Amino acid sequence: MSLAEVETGAEPETSPGRTRGAFGRLLTSELRLVLGRRRNVVLLVGLALVPVLLGTVLFVTRDTAVGAGGPPFLDRVTGNGLFLVLTALVACLPLLLPLVVGVVAGDAVAGEAQAGTLRYLLLVPVPRTRLLAAKALAVLVFAGCAVVAIALSGLVTGAAYFGVGEVTLLSGDTVSTAEGVARTAGIVAYVGLSLTGLVAVGLFFSTLTEVPVAATAATVVVAIVSGVLDALPQLSAVHGALLTHHWLDVGELLRAEIDLGVLGEGLAVQAAWAAVFGALAWSRFTTADVSS
Repeated sequence: MSLAEVETGAEPETSPGRTRGAFGRLLTSELRLVLGRRRNVVLLVGLALVPVLLGTVLFVTRDTAVGAGGPPFLDRVTGNGLFLVLTALVACLPLLLPLVVGVVAGDAVAGEAQAGTLRYLLLVPVPRTRLLAAKALAVLVFAGCAVVAIALSGLVTGAAYFGVGEVTLLSGDTVSTAEGVARTAGIVAYVGLSLTGLVAVGLFFSTLTEVPVAATAATVVVAIVSGVLDALPQLSAVHGALLTHHWLDVGELLRAEIDLGVLGEGLAVQAAWAAVFGALAWSRFTTADVSS
């Protein structure tokens, strides 16, 4: 690869097999970096402790009536431990999950730029498009791990404290334990996919700065502002396009007849956010003058 190709991020002429092999090694390296970093492991452990804390409090106070104002489905947890998974996920969605994802996404590019390793990485040489794709996939995997950490912890804690049995849906219908577990898995998958837009936003901000904290803060602010705008009835016309509007559509999976259109709309919005901010991140990253 020529120096011009390195600086512009142009792809060298290589065979498809060599390209796939090189990308696989790059992705493996990024996954090892993201999932092996001590700070990120601590973040995953912290998220996993949320359902443990919720379950313990509910177990200790199980003879006390659950008042209003808590997370959705909180009053159902003591009757079926599966609901602890949903309650913990919904409780973490407004702030904790965006914060954790924002930390990792914001650090993806800005962290290496700040440490001075980004330029040397590009001189290996690694095409910028391929590097950004590997970083995006690594952050997406981490976001999925964050959701799974909450879900598995909630499932184990809920089963230990309250047991797992037939699930009563929002309509009042009851489904078997196996179907309840399957619906819970669907909820976990939907929440994980709902974070794709936020990952793209974080990567974009990460390409704009060499300060990871700034990229993290900007990413979290976008999620918070989206939630605030979603709470204003005067802006109902744009609610459907907001990043966070469809995050709580997971309740659709607890209805007797699941409306796939509602879930599809939510995923389509995430795909649109991911496409727009992914394109912005690519445009910025492939044209920026990396001098550090």
